[in-house]
Amino acid sequence: MKKHIKVAAALLFEKGKIFATKRGDSPYPYVAHKYEFPGGKIEEGERGEDAVKRELQEELDLDVKVGGLYAKLTYEYPDFIITLSLYECEAQSSFILKEHESYAWLSPAQLREEEWAPADADILATLRRVFGGLDA
Repeated sequence: MKKHIKVAAALLFEKGKIFATKRGDSPYPYVAHKYEFPGGKIEEGERGEDAVKRELQEELDLDVKVGGLYAKLTYEYPDFIITLSLYECEAQSSFILKEHESYAWLSPAQLREEEWAPADADILATLRRVFGGLDA
């Protein structure tokens, strides 16, 4: 039976663009060097809202105000299953990359599924529709 990981991530939207962090090397090639919504694992007994706040502080030194749940989905990778909870967040500070190889502010039209970790990529078409990008 595959391990099931619960993850909380942030949807940061500013000046018409969405914040994305790019993973570095990984034992799982299907997520290595791919964009993702920043966040991380929800610890046992932890609320998703608290996890996203903690993870962004740990990984980016970023303080955020956590809003509502934007999307929740379950995705099965070859080696594990992930349930991703994506929260609308507002940055309250600047950030520093600590664990990611890079970051980008992308307009909805620039969101390309092939550049994202597959679980995160499932949300991109909805973001393009909601925030005005074109599916092309």
